[in-house]
Amino acid sequence: MSTPTLVSDRLIIRGVEATDLDGLATIRADEGVGRFTGGVRSRQDVWMTMLRAHGLWQMLGYGYWIAEHRKTGAIIGEVGFADFQRGIEPDISGTPEAGWIIAPDAWGQGYASEAMQAVHDWLDEVRPGRSTCIINPDNTASIRVAEKLGYRDFALTDMAEDPILVFERFSPAARKG
Repeated sequence: MSTPTLVSDRLIIRGVEATDLDGLATIRADEGVGRFTGGVRSRQDVWMTMLRAHGLWQMLGYGYWIAEHRKTGAIIGEVGFADFQRGIEPDISGTPEAGWIIAPDAWGQGYASEAMQAVHDWLDEVRPGRSTCIINPDNTASIRVAEKLGYRDFALTDMAEDPILVFERFSPAARKG
């Protein structure tokens, strides 16, 4: 499956391309970004993540997008869904797990909420039901984004010996049913 392109007020949300490596590597090299996302990533790790993005779409019919500023073309971040088979309790395998990483110079401007609302609107249309996300309890900005999207935390667990909140969201169609 090819990655659909979505458009929001300020963003083009599109498939990952090889030419995105420099922009994503810069974002993932930032210590502030790495604080809640498993640490700073090397250029090679970012490349492998980009390759994984293509595989997610092929295997699951959903995956990650690049959020690009409509006017400037700057990469704002990486957003989307995966099923990482994390092996945590409660088990969230089999559900689209939402995730977002936003460039530090774009923090606090609503880009994460805008991009994630667009990808959730897409998900609600093509795969209504339950989605999940995990967030470090200290990451208050991401918790606010999740809550705006309709996520509610339902568990506290550990991942790699760190506490992690587990959130779930049900699409409007699933809430009616």
